[in-house]
Amino acid sequence: MTEKEFISNHSYAEKETGEVRAKCSSNIALIKYWGKYNPQLPANSSISYTLTDSFTETVLKFEKSEKLSVKVYLEDVFQEKFSHRIEEYFRSIKAYVPFIDQYSYIIHTRNTFPHSSGIASSASGFGAVAQCLMDMSGLLGEENTEEYKLTKASFLARLGSGSACRSLYKGLVVWGKHLEIPGSSDLYAIPFPFEVSPVFKKMQDTILLIHEGRKEMSSTVGHELMKNHPYAEARFAEAHKNLSDLSKILQNGDLESFGRIVEHEALTLHAMIMTSNPAFILMKPATLAVIDKLWKFRKETRTHLYFTLDAGANIHLLYPEEEKGLILNFIKNDLLKYTENGNSIQDKALF
Repeated sequence: MTEKEFISNHSYAEKETGEVRAKCSSNIALIKYWGKYNPQLPANSSISYTLTDSFTETVLKFEKSEKLSVKVYLEDVFQEKFSHRIEEYFRSIKAYVPFIDQYSYIIHTRNTFPHSSGIASSASGFGAVAQCLMDMSGLLGEENTEEYKLTKASFLARLGSGSACRSLYKGLVVWGKHLEIPGSSDLYAIPFPFEVSPVFKKMQDTILLIHEGRKEMSSTVGHELMKNHPYAEARFAEAHKNLSDLSKILQNGDLESFGRIVEHEALTLHAMIMTSNPAFILMKPATLAVIDKLWKFRKETRTHLYFTLDAGANIHLLYPEEEKGLILNFIKNDLLKYTENGNSIQDKALF
C-alpha cells in the first residue's frame, strides 16, 4: 500500500463524546532498527518478537471541542511531557485522521512493566493509541476491513514511534522494505510471511532489569547520531544481510545460528552507540557480567540460551520452552543477583 491510501476523504459523523480502549504489546527486535529518515522511515529493515505479557492498556476519551488538547495520565498521574508529545503527534497525522483536531482528549494508560525499563513502552504506547484512533474513526462512521484497519494502525503508530508499527501484530514481525520479504514496507509492519519452525513459536523471554531508571540517551537522539556515523552504511548493509540469513533460520529451526545472529545484532547496536559522536555507553558492568556468565553456562551445558539488548542496560534472555527448567534455575541462582533490585520479567513470544 502507498501513503495516499491512508489519506482519508471520509465524511465523518459528529459525536459529542465517546470512549475507546485498546491493548497493545511491546516487542523486542532481533534485527535492530537503528537510524532513520524523515518522516520515521527506517534506514534498514528489522524483525521483532511481539511479547505476551509486557503490554500497555489505554483508554481514550474524546469530547467535541473547538481546540485540540490532550491530557495523558500514566497510572492516574498526569504526564505533562507526554501530553505535549501526543498533542504534537495528533496534529501531525491530520491528513490521515481528519477529525483529530475537532476534539479534546483525555488518555489514561498503564503498563504491565516498569516504564523506561528497557522494554519498549513507546512501541506499545503508540500502538495502543493508534488502535484507539482507528476504533474512534469507526464510531464516527468510517467503515474499513479489519486488514486495512490493522495496516493503517501500524502506519499511524510508526509516525509516533518507529518500532511501534511492529507491535500491532503477533509473533514475528517485519518492518522495512526487504526484497526477500514479500509485502514488506517502510510505511508499516507486516507479519513474517513464511512458515516458522515450531521451536521459534514457543520462545521464552526473561528480562533482567539491570538498571530500572531512565536511559542516558533517548532512542530519538540515537537515531539522529546515525546520520553522520562513520560506520552507518556498513551497518545498514549488514542488517539487510542478517535479516536475509535470519529469515531462512526461522524457517529451518537452526537455534545455534539464530543465537549467533541475534547476539551479534545486540552487540553491534551498542558498538554503534559507543562509536557515535557524542558517544554513549548504555551497558552497565552488570550487563557485561551477565553476558560473560551466560556464555560460560552455554558452553558448559550446551543449552540454547541467548541474549539480546535494546538501547539500554537490561538484558532479554531468549531460549526454547523445552529447555526452560534448567535455564530458569541458572537465572535464579546465578543471574538475578546482577539486577538492580533482584527483579526480572518473565515473558514469551506472542503467536
